[in-house]
Amino acid sequence: MKGHPDLPTCFSRRRLLAATVAAPMLNLGMFRAHAASERRYSRRAMDVVKASLVIDMLAPLKLDFREEYVAGRIPDADARDFRASGITGFHNAVGIGGPDAQKQVMGWFAAWSGFAARNSDLFTLVDKAADLDRAKRDGKAAMILGIQNAEHFGKPEDVKLFHRLGQRVSQLTYNSQTLIGSGSTDRVDGGVSDFGASIIKAMNEVGMLVDVSHCGDRTTLDAIQLSARPIAITHSNARALVNHPRTKTDEAIKALGARGGVMGITGVRMFVRDKDPTNIGHIVDHIDHVAKLIGIEHVGIGSDADLNGYDDMPPDQYKALKASYKDSYAFREKIDIDGFDHPLKTFDLAEELIRRGYSDANISAVLGGNFRRLLASTWGG
Repeated sequence: MKGHPDLPTCFSRRRLLAATVAAPMLNLGMFRAHAASERRYSRRAMDVVKASLVIDMLAPLKLDFREEYVAGRIPDADARDFRASGITGFHNAVGIGGPDAQKQVMGWFAAWSGFAARNSDLFTLVDKAADLDRAKRDGKAAMILGIQNAEHFGKPEDVKLFHRLGQRVSQLTYNSQTLIGSGSTDRVDGGVSDFGASIIKAMNEVGMLVDVSHCGDRTTLDAIQLSARPIAITHSNARALVNHPRTKTDEAIKALGARGGVMGITGVRMFVRDKDPTNIGHIVDHIDHVAKLIGIEHVGIGSDADLNGYDDMPPDQYKALKASYKDSYAFREKIDIDGFDHPLKTFDLAEELIRRGYSDANISAVLGGNFRRLLASTWGG
């Protein structure tokens, strides 16, 4: 089968062990994901999501940036969606930069830490990887504090400060040049600077995950080689399938895998396919590609959206978001893709992985097991 991740040419010892786990037959009976939902899924899809520690390695909790949302209690409908989603780990991060980046980042962390405290019946913050396991057992959503940039690190010592404030992941750059390195939409990529190398070293020392999702090609490769610890591409796709500046070359993907990193596949429409229709099957094309290239143990999910997606944002914010990026981002009418734009999207993804012949063990690895392993190696626990 085209794109099948379990072909013998893909095997490592770890993958061979996973593949020996017998996959149950697809139960053709369809069941509601929860009592209030009209969406129906196979028993196998529901069981594998329920059994898995699902981690979305780029998942802003709410794509609505009005202050009153984060300052209050979560609405009942949103709380229901979080509980039903099947997702435990949410990497809650946005791009923050500029001359007042430190102040803005401190405000971001303070606001969301307060949100978690006010809604502690549903949310918990993450320090070590074991906190994800505990959240899964307790039926809570685990909030991973991160930033999609590193301009708030004015000096290497700042990395330790922000780690103490709860930050566990940091992109090195967003889309543009900084003192650290180049972004994905820069005309010229000079790679990681000497200062950037010192920031990576400081992140390694405190146990903060290095993320290069928005970095330029040279900066991406430099960071993979400079980091003493495995790093992540938390949310990107394969340039071999779609030629976009935010996707990653096979060279970068191979280098990441060789150093033990994990790549999260995203559901942003123009990163998935360069024409319509664009649906959940095309996301799995990217999962297939990375799995065949570097192994199933190096691929995960970073949706790059909240539970409902970008197309449900308040219209004024949606318009401003699109206007804030360079033309090379090539936005189409919709940002989300068909079948991955609602709170139960993880179940739809599981169904597509089942349809393509993935074993339950490999589905669980993609949904979160691979990132859990990487996070444990970085954070401890």
